[in-house]
Amino acid sequence: MMTVADRLALTAVCLASLMFGLEISSVPVILPTLEGVLKGDFKDLQWIMNAYTIACTAVLMAVGSLADRFGRKRMLALSVIAFGLASLACGLAQSTPVLIASRFLQGAAGGAMLISQIAVLSSQFQGAQARGRAFGAWGIVFGLGLGFGPTIGGAIAAVLGWPWVFLVHVPIAAITTVLVLAFAVESRDPAAGRVDIGGIVTLSLAVFGLTYFITQGAELGFASPASIAILAVTMASLIAFLLIERWSRQPMFDFAVFRIRAFSGALVGSVGMNLSFWPFVIYLPLYFQSGLGYDSTTTGLALLAYTLPTLLLPPLGERLALRYTPARVIPIGLFTIGFGFMLMRYGSLVEHASWRTMLPGCLLAGIGLGITNTPVTNTTTGAVPTARAGMASGIDMSARFITLAINIAVMGLILTAGIENALRKLLDESVMTRSLQLLAEKIAAGNSLAAVSLGDSIAHSALVSGFSSVMMYGAVGVWISAMISAMIFHRGEEQALFECQHRSDSRS
Repeated sequence: MMTVADRLALTAVCLASLMFGLEISSVPVILPTLEGVLKGDFKDLQWIMNAYTIACTAVLMAVGSLADRFGRKRMLALSVIAFGLASLACGLAQSTPVLIASRFLQGAAGGAMLISQIAVLSSQFQGAQARGRAFGAWGIVFGLGLGFGPTIGGAIAAVLGWPWVFLVHVPIAAITTVLVLAFAVESRDPAAGRVDIGGIVTLSLAVFGLTYFITQGAELGFASPASIAILAVTMASLIAFLLIERWSRQPMFDFAVFRIRAFSGALVGSVGMNLSFWPFVIYLPLYFQSGLGYDSTTTGLALLAYTLPTLLLPPLGERLALRYTPARVIPIGLFTIGFGFMLMRYGSLVEHASWRTMLPGCLLAGIGLGITNTPVTNTTTGAVPTARAGMASGIDMSARFITLAINIAVMGLILTAGIENALRKLLDESVMTRSLQLLAEKIAAGNSLAAVSLGDSIAHSALVSGFSSVMMYGAVGVWISAMISAMIFHRGEEQALFECQHRSDSRS
């Protein structure tokens, strides 16, 4: 039975998980507002989100080692304080460059906070029953933050203004810090290894370089010397990362675990979810506000159909995985997400599109994510030996954030390219290509002046066409992931059957 101190420590960890979840899903709702208030362009909006995800990725693996060495309670308290200060800087930002920089700091603090939460829970709650309850409460609160983030963010922006979407974390962080310092139990690992600085730096450079290439490539020219140089540095960083991890005695990524079919099949499922569902959380509010004309509050409520199933369905996903095995549930869940995207695409193309026409697709995509997420997480950590479970979890989380960061950029590129192609068909051929590109970016960001200059019907038709391309990309991408995941799992089952028969023949 939990003591009062344990309950208050769990409360602190849950508050930290709530802040992290909210900051992922509440900010997309206010992106159109930020575009107007801070005078940012479409690329700025992408970087407001991507700065957070890239920074999270950069610190995920390092913080685990630092927490083991210097103390998990201390690392959690420091990361919560840093998150509160970075949130304050975000709320006070008066320009997009300042907000992007503040979001990077917030993301780094958030990633550190996430890993430290897990470390504190694992060390403070011993025994399967106590740990299960603690992680169950943590997961529910984290899901609440993700699921209700758009609604909460929209309501806060409507009542208090957009800065409070960030500033609300300041008092929560203060309360969380006090609870952590007073009630969390400090723990360390005397045998903790050194931090893999080389791996962290090279992987972060590779992710940042590829994201920058995708985001800025259209403006620089994908074949320009600058773009080629960025791509060369990105590839060199990736190769350096692979070599460092291969030669390191204590690698951040032990690539040997990829030989375990169950781990690899589940990891492809993790990539599939973050190739489609989660990056589209960034763009779906833009469609509801710019394409359908909803305000931030209505948009937040409409997005519940997309996010709420991710909170309600994980228990069902776990039961299905126990009954039918993750090898079947994970690919089926991914296929369901893809069908949801196709239904959303159809709902956006019908005449008089509204939240009602988008509802079936949003629900189906959310259901697919809800039944996939828990089996993916449990399989990536359960398929490897216990001693490697922490590293497997780190690889899973890194794969999620890396895929998310890259696909935020890819979906943005597809959106603007789709709008530009539609404008090229709708407008006079004399319009210069550069002008079309700028117009496409303004329409994608919800710039009302661009709509007025072109005419509402043309801007709306182009926007719908662009979003149609994004939804098709999400559907096809997650379906391909589902097929790859199913193939890997199937081969793993065949290998296990072969080994079982071989052992049987040997005994006889």
